Amino acid sequence: MLPISLKGKIAFVAGIGDDQGYGWAIAKSLAEAGATILVGTWAPMMRILTTSINTGKFDESRRLSDGSLMEFAKIYALDVAFDTMGDVPEDIRSNKRYADLTVYTIADVAEAVAKDYGKIDIFIHSIANGPEVSKPLLDTSRKGYLAALSASSYSLVSLLSHFGPHIKEGGAALALTYIASERAIPGYGGGMSSAKAALESDIRTLAWEAGRKWGIRVMAISAGVLPSRAARAIGFTDQMLKYVAANAPLIKELEAKEVGDVAAFLVSPLASAVTGTTLFVDNGMHAMGVAFDSPAFATPS
Repeated sequence: MLPISLKGKIAFVAGIGDDQGYGWAIAKSLAEAGATILVGTWAPMMRILTTSINTGKFDESRRLSDGSLMEFAKIYALDVAFDTMGDVPEDIRSNKRYADLTVYTIADVAEAVAKDYGKIDIFIHSIANGPEVSKPLLDTSRKGYLAALSASSYSLVSLLSHFGPHIKEGGAALALTYIASERAIPGYGGGMSSAKAALESDIRTLAWEAGRKWGIRVMAISAGVLPSRAARAIGFTDQMLKYVAANAPLIKELEAKEVGDVAAFLVSPLASAVTGTTLFVDNGMHAMGVAFDSPAFATPS
């Protein structure tokens, strides 16, 4: 037996806002393997997330294989649009959703985690946002395009820059990406495809730099489509799910747990020689060069 054990490890998962999505699934798999879970959630979601947990709304989603509930050792408000408090404009500082928060920029949260827990072992980047994602790239504004890159790709650079000194040697950082980084996916607009391409390029460079500087590994998972709240905001999730079901090599629904379990492997000592890579977990959809359900392949009557 070759089990994945993360007992004694501390993982910070950035990007959990509810019990859907891959961030939650990864946190759950890491918890199953014994890791202590810390969470960074978008500042305006802080109260909603904590209330949902405290009232038991997520109890079924939190249930682990031994019957216990996944626990978050601490939840931090985190807004990856800002590196330091000096970057936060006054209208954000005074916004009622931020008014009660004093620590939520990347630098602040990294220091808070270091103060609370010392060094961590695992960092997960499950963050993506494109305010104009429903727009074709040709119709995307400069502001929208740069916002997508800022939240979805540069955020990893800044987070790793600030968290890197607080990750133990031999630790790992893992980000989530999508095949639109290298294939045209109509409907995935607003600069998000560009942001994912930048993210994957940065993974390779960060693997070199963080590996040499701190001795940590940096990787990404390119996950298939999941009908989460965030994914449905794009607007064509149901069509993509049908397309994948008709054309992927594996004829089954992709489960978030499958991505979570692969993440647990990648950040574990079992993958100690793996870094700088992007691994597809998508039922093999990335391997297809044609649409099998295309009328062009229909058998002539």
